[in-house]
Amino acid sequence: MKLRSVNVSGLTQVVHQGELVQTGIFKRPVAGPVTVGTVQIAGDRQADLVNHGGEDKAVYGYPWEHYAHWSGELGRDDFEPGQFGENLTTEGILESELSIGDRLRVGTVLLEVSQPRVPCFKLNLRMKHPGFSKIFLKSGRVGFYFRVLEAGEVEAGDVIKIEATGHERITIMEAVHTRFFDNRNVQAIRRLLSNPALAAVWRHDLEALAARAESSL
Repeated sequence: MKLRSVNVSGLTQVVHQGELVQTGIFKRPVAGPVTVGTVQIAGDRQADLVNHGGEDKAVYGYPWEHYAHWSGELGRDDFEPGQFGENLTTEGILESELSIGDRLRVGTVLLEVSQPRVPCFKLNLRMKHPGFSKIFLKSGRVGFYFRVLEAGEVEAGDVIKIEATGHERITIMEAVHTRFFDNRNVQAIRRLLSNPALAAVWRHDLEALAARAESSL
């Protein structure tokens, strides 16, 4: 397992439904060591600080293995690292294996998996495909957000070492399925909520889903 690329971006203005919007989704690879702080990577920006960034979503990782899938699915060959808005393009880690609460040592940084990525319309803009965010979510190939437990530096080529969570293993793939495609399954929701590493925003939304499902029983 290794870090294939580190990607950052400033803010870019794009047109969405006739209006100018700002976004930091147009990530590009950077060379050399990059400092990772507790809420973001040096040189990186987020336009919407309500839905992006912060301690639970300080760093976003996406598997390099999915690039070939999307290239075939969309009939494109113009992808480069950072294409999906990720800070870290990883190699050897998939959503079907990585669990909420797993810890990753990369360079001198220690990361903890906090939640899956939930795509918004800005991914559609990045991909030049108006319906891509729905396809992306349904596929389960959504990547993973990290909180930073120990700040430091990372660099393309760094080895990634995983320390499995001591809590019940709930994979990124399982979390996506529970929240978006099986969200009346109270048992599955409560199981996900039992993981203390789960991001606060997911915890809030899942508590509401559980209460709604229980009230209809």
